[in-house]
Amino acid sequence: MSKLSEYIKETRAEFRHVNWPTRQQTITFTILVVVISGVVAYMLGFFDFLFVKLLGKIIAK
Repeated sequence: MSKLSEYIKETRAEFRHVNWPTRQQTITFTILVVVISGVVAYMLGFFDFLFVKLLGKIIAK
């Protein structure tokens, strides 16, 4: 039990050293991740659509 309490104390001490992002940084990075994820999803969907159409034309011949 003493190992657990020591671990919790050390963990709390380490959390005090963490440089937490500001609210504005968190919002900005979240928006950036959502936008980049959307762009990548659109590109993957576009290339998937393109490959399906091309393979459909090749197989249909």
